[in-house]
Amino acid sequence: MSEAILTHPRFISLEGGEGAGKSTAIASLREALQQRGHEVVLTREPGGTPLAERIRALMLDKRESLRGEGDEDEPLSAEAELLLVFAARAQHVRQVIRPALQRGAFVVSDRFTDSSYAYQGDGRGLDPAWIAELERRAVGLRPGLTLLLDLDVREGRARTAGRDLWPDRIESEQDDFFERVRAGFRRRAIAEPQRFRVIDASLSPQAVGEAVATAVAQWLESQA
Repeated sequence: MSEAILTHPRFISLEGGEGAGKSTAIASLREALQQRGHEVVLTREPGGTPLAERIRALMLDKRESLRGEGDEDEPLSAEAELLLVFAARAQHVRQVIRPALQRGAFVVSDRFTDSSYAYQGDGRGLDPAWIAELERRAVGLRPGLTLLLDLDVREGRARTAGRDLWPDRIESEQDDFFERVRAGFRRRAIAEPQRFRVIDASLSPQAVGEAVATAVAQWLESQA
């Protein structure tokens, strides 16, 4: 794959911390695009293909995925976590995202490489230069528009409390980890205002959906 990074105008990602309401926002985004007559492919990360979904399970399952029969748990290192994410992403881009873009569809992804900078970079403390190199070499693609659903960490954790009986490895992290993640997302949004649109995720689901639809409409108009 070429090391040049293509920013594609029909590729849209949604980012944000835990409990930010990305699922509701994605539904609003899909409706806004479909009302304009566009084909929309919804996908997610880590995941998006059968193989990438298996990598997702390995990375996120804190109970069984990292345990062999008769063995004790083996902690997943930050470095291994990052490489697993990019292995899934490389497969995802090749099998789903690029083919959809090539046929003229819009692709909407629940998370993309910005999450690696925020979670594995800011959250885990890995070198962002390494992440940037992986982005160039293994992915080569960047969204034209990224919607960041920004939400106070405590409010987000309160929203997700009790939602999952078995929180995954990421969801089980402490608040200070998610504070670093949120700060990382916000720094990226400030650094790339032409790509990011920050949406206040503390608003009602209806208000967030309207803000998403407005941001997308403005983006489409700017590309016309």
